[in-house]
Amino acid sequence: MKQAATASLLAFTAGFVDTAGFIALFGLFTAHVTGNFVLIGASLADFHPGILGKLLALPVFILAVAFARIYVLGREKRGHDGAGGLLVAELVFLSAFLAAGVAAAPFTDADAPLTILTGQLAVVAMAVQNAASRTVFAKLSPTTVMTGNVTQIVIDAVDLLGGASAGAEIKARLKKMAPPVVTFALGAMAGALGYVALGFWCIAAPITSVVLIFFLRRGAASA
Repeated sequence: MKQAATASLLAFTAGFVDTAGFIALFGLFTAHVTGNFVLIGASLADFHPGILGKLLALPVFILAVAFARIYVLGREKRGHDGAGGLLVAELVFLSAFLAAGVAAAPFTDADAPLTILTGQLAVVAMAVQNAASRTVFAKLSPTTVMTGNVTQIVIDAVDLLGGASAGAEIKARLKKMAPPVVTFALGAMAGALGYVALGFWCIAAPITSVVLIFFLRRGAASA
């Protein structure tokens, strides 16, 4: 139950930050960074602002994932779990994203240094979550990119309706994957509505989600 709640909260966070960042920062994808390649390609046909920030997003993302992995490996060598440290790092960068956005908004120049910096802070936060999803939270369903989840859900649903022999296994996988897809979608909608209503202050919502995960982990450890 707590694992499902953790995955759902992380998915909500990713959907929220990706959508709010996309709206606020001239179409920058922060969680699904490869989506920026589409926008860069589109700019070759019709210029779109903010290309520099989109170009920087991938190397920044890669470096953040690399450092997160090095941190986790170091913790594992000492016999410790790296999840807490990664969650702290995500909180720090989400908070910095909020602070930079509130201080600098409204953004009028997609290629201004402060606009780019604000976007990269969110990219780092989501890179840390992506790294956590593949390492310390590997047992959970993916929480940042939903394409694979949706594909598997459809395949499993078809197999289940067709009377597949591994029915129990399929149902368990559906139960694992469906909630993050739903909460990612809810996070995306909340991110859009939240930014329109509150501006960058809306990032307090995904920050709260990560804080809730701390309480879930503490409860699991003490149980």
